[in-house]
Amino acid sequence: MNIQTIMVIGAGQMGSGIAQVCAMAGYSVYLHDLKEEFVEKGMNIVHKNLSRQVEKGRMTEEEKGAVLDRLTASTELKNAEKCDLIIEAVVENMEVKTNLFKILDEFAPEHAILASNTSSLPITEIAAATKRPEKVIGMHFMNPVPVMKLVEIIRGLQTADEVYETIEAVSRKLSKVPVEVNDFPGFISNRILMPMINEAIFAVYEGVATPEAVDEIMKLGMNHPMGPLTLADFIGLDTCLYIMETLHEGFGDDKYRPCPLLRKYVKAGWLGKKSGKGFYDYQAN
Repeated sequence: MNIQTIMVIGAGQMGSGIAQVCAMAGYSVYLHDLKEEFVEKGMNIVHKNLSRQVEKGRMTEEEKGAVLDRLTASTELKNAEKCDLIIEAVVENMEVKTNLFKILDEFAPEHAILASNTSSLPITEIAAATKRPEKVIGMHFMNPVPVMKLVEIIRGLQTADEVYETIEAVSRKLSKVPVEVNDFPGFISNRILMPMINEAIFAVYEGVATPEAVDEIMKLGMNHPMGPLTLADFIGLDTCLYIMETLHEGFGDDKYRPCPLLRKYVKAGWLGKKSGKGFYDYQAN
C-alpha cells in the first residue's frame, strides 16, 4: 500500500508533533483541527521545533522550509478525501473518537487507513464504528513525538496484515521503532506505566512520603529520568485518571482502582503543568 498523503486530526501537542515527523519524512501532511486558531497554534509549535533544530545545526533553513511546505492547515474534514492515511489525535474519549471515525469513513477514499493515537481505548471498538474495520489500527506515539522513538502499533480484532505491515513501514520511515501490541486495555505502555504512577499517588495519599521524596527515590534508586509524579503532571492528571478508569473498567480488577487523591486533584482543577498546578506548582515558572 503506497502512502503519500497523511492527515493528522488534532493540532495539539501530540498532533502537531505527529504532523512534524510525517512532514520531515517527506509525506504531504494536512494538520486538521476544528478552528483556525487551533491549527495555527499547532503550526506554530512545528515552526518553533524546526527553528530549534536549525539553531542546533541539525537542519538547514532550506530543509526547514521544505518541511513547512509539505504541511497544509485544514479545518475541513472533507480534506480526508485526498489522503492515504489519517491519524487521529483528539481527546481521549470513546464517543468523540467513534463519531469522528464514522465521519472519516464517509470522506476517506476506500483504500485509506484510519489510525488512532489513543493511549488506552480499544481499537476494535473504534473500528466497529466504520465500514472498514480491517483498515483501522492503533498508532500510539509517545510524547514528545519528535524525540521519542517508540510507536506502539495496536491491531484490532479485524485489522488486516497488509494494514499492519504498511503502518510498520510508515513508522520506520518516520525514524521510529514500531512495536506490535494486541488490543487490551492500556496496551503495554500505559498498562505498566499508569499503575506505577497511581501507586506513587497512593504513597503520597497515605502519607508514606512527599511527592519530592517519591520522585527522588525513583530517579536515584531506579534510574528513571523523571519521577512518576512529575511525569503525571506532564501527562495531565485528568489523562492519568481517565486511563486508570479505562484499565479498571476494562479488566474489572481493583488493582487498577484510581487513587482518591488523583480524583480529588482533578476535581479541584489541579491537572498538572497545563493548569499551572498538580503535585507541583508551575505558576511561578
